[in-house]
Amino acid sequence: MAAEGECLPVWGEENLYSEQTTRWKPISLTHVEYEEGDLIGKGLAWCSLTPVFILVGFGTLLLFRRELHTISFLAGILLNEAVNWVLKHLIREPRPCRGHSVVFSEYGMPSSHAQFMWFFSTYIILFLYVRLHQSYTSTLLENMWKHLTAVGVFLLSMLVSYSRVYLRYHTTVQVAAGAVAGIPLGIVWFAIVQLALTPWFPMIAAWPICELFMVRDSTLIPNILWFEYTAARAEARTRHRKLGTKCQ
Repeated sequence: MAAEGECLPVWGEENLYSEQTTRWKPISLTHVEYEEGDLIGKGLAWCSLTPVFILVGFGTLLLFRRELHTISFLAGILLNEAVNWVLKHLIREPRPCRGHSVVFSEYGMPSSHAQFMWFFSTYIILFLYVRLHQSYTSTLLENMWKHLTAVGVFLLSMLVSYSRVYLRYHTTVQVAAGAVAGIPLGIVWFAIVQLALTPWFPMIAAWPICELFMVRDSTLIPNILWFEYTAARAEARTRHRKLGTKCQ
């Protein structure tokens, strides 16, 4: 029986690999380090993973909703990441020398986390106050969720940006540059989607390939959640009545 902490050799390959000759590398979207024992750093490290959580959320939305506007929003995020990559390789400013064991990009100007979050929050705020501006949401109580969401994404962007400086992955200037790049890109992409792409959504949704994958356009539906809720209830009642009639 092997002692605790030991590993079992693979039969026939005992001498094929060794610690001296083999180096293992992880496959990871991100790798965030913080100083051991620093609870604030640990919390900010988790906060720094927000872009990954957002991308996972987009994947879930695309899988279950297949909404054209969600697809357009994700396309903008990917474009924003491509711009960040180009800017980093044009400016070629290194990260601060702070001794991290793993850094997946040697360039730090502008901060991709900051640019991602400020693009995302800018787009969300414009979506709330421009795209979802409807007469039926004119009271303060009905608009409260918009205000809270806008303040929430703004504070989250500030927190993620601060975490990159606190955890010594970027300088303050690199994080500020990420915000300066992300905010106008968010404004421009929202304008493109709102003014140029949205009028084409009904036609795009009618394409055979979109019908095959059940891609939809719900732009003209003011409250999609309420619409789906009432439609599902009405369909359930209809099927229940039909089932009751057959059983008689």
